[in-house]
Amino acid sequence: MAKRAEPTDKFVGQNIRLFRKAKGFSQTQLGDAIGVTFQQVQKYENGFNRVGSSRLARIAIALDVPVQSFFAGIMPQQGKPGPAESVGDMLGGPYALDMLKALSDIPNAKIRRALVALAESIATQKEKGSERRR
Repeated sequence: MAKRAEPTDKFVGQNIRLFRKAKGFSQTQLGDAIGVTFQQVQKYENGFNRVGSSRLARIAIALDVPVQSFFAGIMPQQGKPGPAESVGDMLGGPYALDMLKALSDIPNAKIRRALVALAESIATQKEKGSERRR
């Protein structure tokens, strides 16, 4: 019987990827820090291989995050990814982490808020523009 990736394994792997990218680590750097190859890190991130508890603890230490952060958003009663999955999907999209990093580097809160408002306005205009074309 072929092994299938479980939703929880995929969810944890997605969070490992998000925290690794946020920390600015390559898969090789994370692998070196926890004693595995970059291919193994890829398998963890894709949910193909389950991450054991001691390995997950090493990953948390290497990325300087609490272990429980890899499970944030999972609904424990069903074992399925919850609403946080959409946040993970958004952060995994093109330029999302770049935007988040750049935004967090802006020291002035008013400017940060103005940029968020601008982005929201552009996103709304795109939606309105596509509705007009129908």
